[in-house]
Amino acid sequence: MNVFGVDIGGSGIKGAPVDLEHGDLAQERYKVLTPHPATPEAVADGVAEVVGQFGWSGPVGITFPGVVTGNTIRTAANVDKAWIGVDGARLLTDRLGGLPVTVMNDADAAGVAEMSFGAGRGRKGTVILLTFGTGIGSALFLDGRLVPNTELGHLELHGHDAEKRASTKAKEDEDLTWPHWAHRVQKYLAHVEMLFSPELFIIGGGVSRKADKFLPLIEGIRAEMVPAELQNNAGIVGAAMTAGRG
Repeated sequence: MNVFGVDIGGSGIKGAPVDLEHGDLAQERYKVLTPHPATPEAVADGVAEVVGQFGWSGPVGITFPGVVTGNTIRTAANVDKAWIGVDGARLLTDRLGGLPVTVMNDADAAGVAEMSFGAGRGRKGTVILLTFGTGIGSALFLDGRLVPNTELGHLELHGHDAEKRASTKAKEDEDLTWPHWAHRVQKYLAHVEMLFSPELFIIGGGVSRKADKFLPLIEGIRAEMVPAELQNNAGIVGAAMTAGRG
């Protein structure tokens, strides 16, 4: 069975049909740049372009970079604040011509995919997936069950939102070397570990493709650390999985 997944990020909107049996993209994904300002209407147009590229006519799962409860957007750190309070499913269903839509937090979607088909398969205890990109997303699992909307990227670290210091965007904006950035990530992971004592950290987001450049530089973390296996497709897969269950 195939279901369409869309991953809305601070820099790009990407999507593809997903083979739910194998947890992989059924076709090569299509991506457009996230509009600026990333207002609800402008982002909805981007989603419609992605979905329209495939002539899709079934359910659509869509991730959002913020807290989502009951399909309603509660926070919007890296997109326009006009999203707050919007019924994301209703907006996007209307824009997609009535297709059934499910909306969930982007990191939660990535975590759901990794726990089913990736680095978290079969893992019990406390597992935390962290996605490093425009911000830092998080997904917390206890014995395989999701605790939604944790938003651990907004923990305070040295007087700042952690994602302002340790996201991939911070690395790029400040032109940090891999060792310098890895040191910041290490401090962030140590802070999260102190609070939650996970058995496993799964490191996701686009930077997971380059895990060999920074993960070996991180020291003093007791938990096992592994890169996400689905890498930057995890959000698309998890969104489709959630829509498929609906």
